[in-house]
Amino acid sequence: MSTTTEKKQTIKELGNSLIEEFRSQLKGEIVQASDPEYNEARKVFNGMINKHPGIIVYCEDVADVMACVNFGRENSLLVAIRGGGHNGGGLGICEEGLVIDLSGLKSVRVNLADQTVRVGGGNLWGEVDHATHPFGLAIPAGIISSTGVAGLTLGGGVGHLSRKYGLTIDNLLEADMVLADGSFVTVNKDQNKDLFWAIRGGGGNFGVITSFKFQAHPVSTVIGGPTLWPIEKTDEIMSWYHDFISNAPDDLNGFIATMVIPGPPFPEELHNKMFCGIVWCYTGEPAEFDKLFQEVRDKNPIFEHVGEMPYPAIQTLFDGLFPSGLQWYWRADFFNDFSEEVRAAHLKYGSSIPTPLSQMHLYPITGAASRVGNEDTPWAYRDAKYAGVIVGVSPEPEDAPKITQWCKDYWEALHPYSSGGAYSNFMMEEGQERVQASYKHNYDRLTEIKKTYDPNNLFRVNQNIKPKT
Repeated sequence: MSTTTEKKQTIKELGNSLIEEFRSQLKGEIVQASDPEYNEARKVFNGMINKHPGIIVYCEDVADVMACVNFGRENSLLVAIRGGGHNGGGLGICEEGLVIDLSGLKSVRVNLADQTVRVGGGNLWGEVDHATHPFGLAIPAGIISSTGVAGLTLGGGVGHLSRKYGLTIDNLLEADMVLADGSFVTVNKDQNKDLFWAIRGGGGNFGVITSFKFQAHPVSTVIGGPTLWPIEKTDEIMSWYHDFISNAPDDLNGFIATMVIPGPPFPEELHNKMFCGIVWCYTGEPAEFDKLFQEVRDKNPIFEHVGEMPYPAIQTLFDGLFPSGLQWYWRADFFNDFSEEVRAAHLKYGSSIPTPLSQMHLYPITGAASRVGNEDTPWAYRDAKYAGVIVGVSPEPEDAPKITQWCKDYWEALHPYSSGGAYSNFMMEEGQERVQASYKHNYDRLTEIKKTYDPNNLFRVNQNIKPKT
């Protein structure tokens, strides 16, 4: 068996006969560099990522996944796992190695008896919402429907329903997974408890998840949408928002942003102007909303587009602005408060956004998400108030340097006032020190579990947790 110190092989070094033997074990399709569809197959959501894997396998069932894991391990290949391909750092793909693509493992089954939902490892959240909404149910997830279920879940899962029903991992009941030795296990609160703990925030470090079982909740129609203030009001709005959202009932969620209005569907007079905005989502009694929201309206937003809508509509609100293939650069941190220095940095960099799609978001980690212990899952920042992210975004490759620099400058101005780590789903490849900071006191336990189930670090194209030595 390979070890982390051994030289990794490339597909080119294996020879055609070995690859053909591997192909014969699979139900799914293999794509190699010589195939006409290769350049399309190697694309991920972030157009800034330009990696050239040796082989991509489109798995169709669990047996395919097991064959891929065994092939990668036995031949000392670099192995990447691609669910939705949405990861900012492009960690669903690798150079010259094997990509295990799960997009063929799709199914969503709703069990009305206990309001649970079984979801395939290759599903996107929009597909889950489509299946659950007719039953008046939803699973807490993110804010973009094209996000993959697997990646978002394994990293934690922050979104519109976090204050009401917790993170996605707080609603994960069970998972089926293929381990580094090729074996198949089910993990839940009674079976393989250590692995079940580890995958609820520990990323793809411990195996390939082929299906998830979630607890769903009664969510059908929500009241939501954005309110905007001129960017010059950032200090005032952030100061007010911090107190307001911390004391708001769990039914109300709202993430705050510095942003540019890029164009339609917003009114023309707002286009290409910079704003401090909040995107709201309310799950409570509609009759009580106006009274609760009056304090927001008293802050005199210059634009309000908040109304009743089906839950899948708020999940798709921004899909059209962010199609696959744009240039993305991400930086992130957790924050506990908005000091004067923090507010000043947001005003400064929110006033110099380099492209219309670049923006900063701060997601509240209050309400239900904060009532889980810091050791109950690997997600070690339950006591932080916000998960912050800065994204430089552009359709133009030539904009990559300026959106990257803006992100880095913005982040460096804020980082001294942060909690030290970041939500792993918002991180690029930033080194081992950042990974450890983001798991804090839970990192050591994760390394022990990694040593047990993946001692040679086969699954390392991720925010990597190294096996304990």
